[in-house]
Amino acid sequence: MQNVTLNNGVRMPILGFGAYQIPPDRTERAVTDALAAGYRLLDTAAAYGNEVAVGRAIRSSGIPREELFVTTKLWVQDAPAERNAKRAFETSLDKLGLGHVDLYLMHQPFGDVYGQWRAMEDLYREGRVKAIGVANFYPDRLVDLAINNEVTPAVNQIETHPFFQRGTDQDVMREHGVQLQSWGGFAEGRNNIFTHPLLSEIAESHGKSVAQVVLRWLTQRDIVAIPKSVRAERMAENINIFDFALTAAQMASIATLDTGTSQFFDHRDPAMVVRLGRVRLSD
Repeated sequence: MQNVTLNNGVRMPILGFGAYQIPPDRTERAVTDALAAGYRLLDTAAAYGNEVAVGRAIRSSGIPREELFVTTKLWVQDAPAERNAKRAFETSLDKLGLGHVDLYLMHQPFGDVYGQWRAMEDLYREGRVKAIGVANFYPDRLVDLAINNEVTPAVNQIETHPFFQRGTDQDVMREHGVQLQSWGGFAEGRNNIFTHPLLSEIAESHGKSVAQVVLRWLTQRDIVAIPKSVRAERMAENINIFDFALTAAQMASIATLDTGTSQFFDHRDPAMVVRLGRVRLSD
């Protein structure tokens, strides 16, 4: 497995397994299959409601903890967030049954962002997390956070796929030493991505699937990808992308698919800010 090196020297697999939208009663089996297929980066979140099942799969796997890279996320916290954020972290750690997490992300750019970040900085300094980062931050919010705090986010996990490629965002992240990580790499099937003529043609030329082409396109851009599946055969297919490379011409042709807009929702939409800001998680 290829790795990327984060801005604090921590190495992170460039391809992992995402647990978003996997029901808790199916998560343990899915994560167990993913680990058996060779995934070592696991991505979950308090908001997904499946941290307990992820932790059970980790313990049952017998894989040494140091071989795994586990990410979870902090949900929106009201001001002052320092105490609440640390309590939320302890809840996640307890559910996972782990002594530390490798990456802790602020899940949304809402609530008491600076209070949340200060709490995460404390957890990082205490060695409870190996790296801290954010998710769903647009460049202006990301740069503001980076230049006004002691610890620069190591990762920004954002919607990134062939129809929303985030090239400008990635340029800004590189300037500030932040690693881009994709969520929604397959655009959740929108725009008929798995039968798209261009992507299908490229896939056929390599004897690969469209999903493999998309993941290879992401990783060739030095973007960390976390595809989700509940099917063991699809997990095995998704991780098998390092035996071919897209040509420069193919990368350029995929670039033409960029619409420059989200296929889901805009985190800058006031209505979405209200909607996400009102969600509160229970322990």
